[in-house]
Amino acid sequence: MSGNLTVLGAGAWGTALALSACRRGSVLLWGRDEAQVAAMRAHRVNTRYLPSVELLPELEISSNFNAAVDHARGGLIVVATPMAGLAGVLQSLPAAPTATGLFWLCKGFQDGTGALGHEVARRLWPSGRVGVLSGPSFAQEVAAGNPTALVAASSDESLCRIAVDLLHSEYLRIYTSDDPIGVEVGGAVKNVMAIATGLADGLQLGLNARAALITRGLAEMVRLGVALGARTETFMGLSGLGDLVLTATGDLSRNRTVGLQLAQGKPLPQILGELGHVAEGVLSASTVLNRARVLKVDMPITEAVVAVLEGRTTPRQGVESLMGRGPRPER
Repeated sequence: MSGNLTVLGAGAWGTALALSACRRGSVLLWGRDEAQVAAMRAHRVNTRYLPSVELLPELEISSNFNAAVDHARGGLIVVATPMAGLAGVLQSLPAAPTATGLFWLCKGFQDGTGALGHEVARRLWPSGRVGVLSGPSFAQEVAAGNPTALVAASSDESLCRIAVDLLHSEYLRIYTSDDPIGVEVGGAVKNVMAIATGLADGLQLGLNARAALITRGLAEMVRLGVALGARTETFMGLSGLGDLVLTATGDLSRNRTVGLQLAQGKPLPQILGELGHVAEGVLSASTVLNRARVLKVDMPITEAVVAVLEGRTTPRQGVESLMGRGPRPER
């Protein structure tokens, strides 16, 4: 084993990954909320995010940030906050952490700056060894031990090998990639496309429409990714097509749920209030569109989703605007 593992963020996904990894080695799960952490330690369950899953006694749980970071000595830190929390975590790390490196699970673009995770890390922790861990994964299924495959992406090949050593198991397969930009773009854009697919399904437009949206959504994802420096083939993998299919069609998808309920006429603030979890596609849709416009990348599905989220058009009008576009070659 390559040292210890610390997971920063006791939401559903952070808890699930920590639970999976603690079967292999020493894992500490850090949570910001002291009361939540105390309850998790006492009752061995994360009642807020994974109420049906028992936390194994091997999993350490703490609200002490410095102790959590120090626990990863010689191993890895995994940031499991939403994208909005990544910068704060990086700024809180010591100048010379004892961990070998850091991966993040967050998927999206930073609000305001439009930065991807690797761009945030380059600015705030330029000397750090970093990467992204992504792929088609619902936290509930990972926590239950259902078979799942993820990709660890970094320009640092040896760091990816450490992630494999600490996380790979009979239930959780970890592949590696040297294209973190492509992996991050896939993880960010698929959330927007899942909202679009949810809108179409909520309007009962049929399976043909769903397949068309997923396919053309993938094309938008590739166009933006290549413009940002990613490789096309990355989007045919787990963090591209794989995560897109899961998030756009799975009943556990929060972003798909947003689209479904918008199509049924429910106001967006009410939807988000009832979800109880972050739907990253809502937060990042306009940022994705802004970066695409700067790069002169055509993303009509993203444009339609942003218009619906901002209340400038109805779900049906948004879908009709896509179908009303002129014919063109498929590329």
